[in-house]
Amino acid sequence: MKTAAIICEYNPFHNGHKYHIEQTRLQHGATHIVCVMSGNFTQRGDVALADKYARARAALMGGADLVVELPTPFALSSAEHFAMGACRIADSLGCVNMLSFGSECGDVSVLEEAAGAVEYAVQNDEFFSLMRKGASYPAALKQTVEKNYTPDVVQTLTEPNNTLAVEYIRALDKLGGMIKPVTVMRSGAAHDSDEGSDTVISASRLRKMLSAGEDVSTYTDFADYENFAHIENIETAILAKLRTMSKSEFERLPNGTGGMDSRIYKAVRTAVSLPQLLLMIKSKNFTMARIRRLVLCAFLGITGNELKNPPAYARILGMNSKGREILAAGEHKLPVDTSLSALAKTSAEAERFARLEERAGNLYALALDKKQPCGAEFTSKPVII
Repeated sequence: MKTAAIICEYNPFHNGHKYHIEQTRLQHGATHIVCVMSGNFTQRGDVALADKYARARAALMGGADLVVELPTPFALSSAEHFAMGACRIADSLGCVNMLSFGSECGDVSVLEEAAGAVEYAVQNDEFFSLMRKGASYPAALKQTVEKNYTPDVVQTLTEPNNTLAVEYIRALDKLGGMIKPVTVMRSGAAHDSDEGSDTVISASRLRKMLSAGEDVSTYTDFADYENFAHIENIETAILAKLRTMSKSEFERLPNGTGGMDSRIYKAVRTAVSLPQLLLMIKSKNFTMARIRRLVLCAFLGITGNELKNPPAYARILGMNSKGREILAAGEHKLPVDTSLSALAKTSAEAERFARLEERAGNLYALALDKKQPCGAEFTSKPVII
């Protein structure tokens, strides 16, 4: 038994994801695949197009054996916290041998060198000096690495999948467990690109096609979603929530706002649409993805406290017979269950995470085109195939 973990969003699942799972088995000898998947909100600062159980089913039909949820505070966090939260959950299962991720370079040794460069840079006084002067995290990182490493290392860090892969490697190094990084070279379509191959396009383009009602059967076998979610459906709810928040509440947002709390507080008093709000908040020091995440964290009531501690449990969204073998193989470091209600009872921290997940699920239900009532977090059944 050789178990690989894949950290994913599958928003939505497509042929490129299926290829990654297949190559993780073929290239790296994985006999079992566990996916640590974002729930109903994604790292780009958006709602997931399809709900987590629909995406878990697509993952299982596409070759995964077990799907566990990455809690919303980590799913709506920076790449560093996103990676660490997901790696901790994979490690908690006690039987994962490798972490498989896509990358543009396809070479783990190159990515490990880049990870070392990032680790050096974020502890360098020059990096902090650039941040204090108003540089964004990516800009400060790039400038610090450029001064201390060769151009090929810098180039590695300019590609989006490589950048996330580097954070996975850094997280695994800090955990110091048995999980080894392996990579599959990304092929077919670049991240967020409108270009692609005959059978593979980016998830962002696929989302646009699905939302427009276009035929996507060439690019995915798993597009039979019945109900889509769009952030525009909760635009007024987001603005209403943010308008009622105090300055001190914005100051408690995750990952350090660097003055962004004041910008959001001021902008929300004028903005009458979500796009207008985001543009008013935007500055050269912050990526738009980070701004969108902060806005959603404010909306959902996520504070920096949620990231001070690791995930409190591993919640199963779906599995097959081999998924049961994964669960039976290791000594679990965290409570594992399909029931959020049962997990909430395992500790005070678990209850706090569960209540936040409940709130996030209830608000996500309003983002669906066919809106749903509250309570799905405690009533939805795992996908068993």
